[in-house]
Amino acid sequence: MPRFSVIVPAYQVQAYLSECLDSVLSQSYPDLEVIAVDDASPDACGEIIDEYAARDPRVKPLHLAENRGLGRARNAGIAQAGGEYLIFLDSDDTLTPGSLAAIAERIEATGGPDVLVYDYERTYWDGRRVRNHLAAELSEWGRAPFRLTDRPGLLRVLMVAWNKAYRREFVAAEGFTFPPGYYEDTPWTFPVLMAAGSIATLDRVCVHYRQRRQGSILSTTSRKHFDLFDQYERVFAYVADHPELVPWKPELYRRMIDHYGVVFTRPGRLPRGSHGEFLRRARDHHRRYRVPKARLRRRHLLIRFGLHRTFRALRHIAAARRRLRGLVLGPARAVRSAALRLHYRIQLRLPLRPERAVFAVEGGYGGDPAALEEAMRRYAPHVRSSWIADPAHPRPLPAGPRLVVPGTAAHWTALARSTYLFGDAHLTRDLRKRDGQIVVRMLGGTPLGHTGLDLVERPAACPGADPVGLLRDVDRWDHVISGNRHSTLTWQRVHPGRWTALEYGSPRTDVFQRATPDDVARLRATLGIPAGAVAILYAPAHRDHRRTQHLPLDLPRLARGLGSRFVLLVRAHGDVPVEGPRVIDVSAHPCPEGLCLAADALLTDQSPLMFDYAGLDRPIVLHTGDWAAYAAVRGAYVDLPGAPPGAVGRDEDELIDVFTEGHWNGARAALLRAAFRERFCPWDDGRAAERVVRHIVLGRAEPSPVVPLGERRPVRSAMADTPYPARSPLVTVPHPTGPRPVTKAAEHR
Repeated sequence: MPRFSVIVPAYQVQAYLSECLDSVLSQSYPDLEVIAVDDASPDACGEIIDEYAARDPRVKPLHLAENRGLGRARNAGIAQAGGEYLIFLDSDDTLTPGSLAAIAERIEATGGPDVLVYDYERTYWDGRRVRNHLAAELSEWGRAPFRLTDRPGLLRVLMVAWNKAYRREFVAAEGFTFPPGYYEDTPWTFPVLMAAGSIATLDRVCVHYRQRRQGSILSTTSRKHFDLFDQYERVFAYVADHPELVPWKPELYRRMIDHYGVVFTRPGRLPRGSHGEFLRRARDHHRRYRVPKARLRRRHLLIRFGLHRTFRALRHIAAARRRLRGLVLGPARAVRSAALRLHYRIQLRLPLRPERAVFAVEGGYGGDPAALEEAMRRYAPHVRSSWIADPAHPRPLPAGPRLVVPGTAAHWTALARSTYLFGDAHLTRDLRKRDGQIVVRMLGGTPLGHTGLDLVERPAACPGADPVGLLRDVDRWDHVISGNRHSTLTWQRVHPGRWTALEYGSPRTDVFQRATPDDVARLRATLGIPAGAVAILYAPAHRDHRRTQHLPLDLPRLARGLGSRFVLLVRAHGDVPVEGPRVIDVSAHPCPEGLCLAADALLTDQSPLMFDYAGLDRPIVLHTGDWAAYAAVRGAYVDLPGAPPGAVGRDEDELIDVFTEGHWNGARAALLRAAFRERFCPWDDGRAAERVVRHIVLGRAEPSPVVPLGERRPVRSAMADTPYPARSPLVTVPHPTGPRPVTKAAEHR
């Protein structure tokens, strides 16, 4: 008996069927059978199924003599299934990598429930992916398995058959089958959940639910949408045959009325002229199945009285209100924009304020500007600071700087009247630099991929590159903060201008040198890292050549291979699902520096975060699986595979070996890391921001000297008790005897 019987009905989906079957047969969990049902499809679905059956004995083809519809095709598959659990998969959808292994693991952990509910995400034809907005209902916290009475919110999750695994003996004992007609999932899913003696959830995206541009059954205009009434009659008939389920009638009634409202209002479903008939039948069901004292919303009342013309009139009124709001707000925004431009011109003619500074970075408080603002308060307290940031940013401003909301009159006043301006493109994009203003530009750390003028020849990495606009922006800069000689030489070439490089180190990494073991322990506790675990920060780079982002590594497979000793902190780009055992999603964490301090090691591919992390002198492991694609699309200034910052792995198997065999923290990795730090972190001693402030604000006062790398004394961190195969410092701090002068050799190192 296989563990899973995956039932795939197919009808007129020849363009998607191969991808669907491949997603099942390529699963890392092989204990399965695929019941592929050809529902007398007029296209090549039958031939495709036979081809897969000839190649893989786990595929069992089933050809129906006549088209029976989705529900009865599934019933035919159930009759042929021999697996312990049934899984239904529509033939234009796909399973995500590692999903069956995760389902099997969750079933084992919860004692073999009757039903396991897992998550899905909609994948659109234009590349977008949107996760189920009710994913919180699938939380794995609390007792498991459970009954539906313990988690009634599961009835709010999309009522379909393909987001659940069903114990086959439970289905057979209850006699569940799919009825004919549209919306066949409704009289299957409601009874299954209500009758299940044990239910469990899996908070993981296991299905990619394809949103086809055309061809979806439910988007077809047809009177078959009237089948929905028969399906709900079957649901309430099941409840009538099982008196113990009567308490569920109020919830079923609300779900029914909401479902009718969706079908009635969704364009393109009901044929022209049939809306009145549909709402009259909905009114009859409302009267037949209504539960006394059930709370009614406006939509319910309209259905209760069959007011289809009123219903449609209210929809038209709502649409007209939205259009009117757009017509009114458009001119209002134009007037406000003109007023702000006039305000800015007036402010540009007023005197500069010599003791005012403005800080800004795209995305809110953080990065190099945040470190410089803190140093400003410490070493130049006479200068008043303002920070341009969105008040809703998750990382709040500390006490001291004044918050200025972007796009307000205060924002333009600060840009026009402040003497010192620190920031990135978010600050300088619309700036008209005045005589006497000092603009200090941050370019985002050490450059690995091509940037500036070099991107003109890289359209895949930077579509619509504007070299004229770039150089116009460069002409506003007075200083650029640089962390090393490599950055200085690169930026002088790709951002040619009259600015001066301040090669003083990276201000945002100053916190690395000042952090104490107690600070690190607090950060780890906040992130939920178990005591004694080795935390690996996985930070993949943004893929410029992909419109939609995805994780290059199979996280569940990697986590299982590493074992219980390791925990993965995953910092992904975009709306990418992050799941797996011992995996913590830190993508939304507002402070990358805090994540670096909390991690025992960094696993990355082409992320520039490695240059910052190297200042901690902790292990770095490089994943080089798609380095060739990155170098071809983006271009690279550094040959990472030739001079890596530590151990290297090309895929999950090699990375698992790197960590489990101790290579990640061995002697060779330490030598590679030392050479990498010597090249890219020569000035990161915790005083980079101080040197910048002294140079810019305090009249070119002598900046504090740099503590050479070899003379920085390492201290043990809060993770020092973790048993590493080899020992290396986890936190570095300035030498207690004080800074030493920089030698000429160090300046040219």
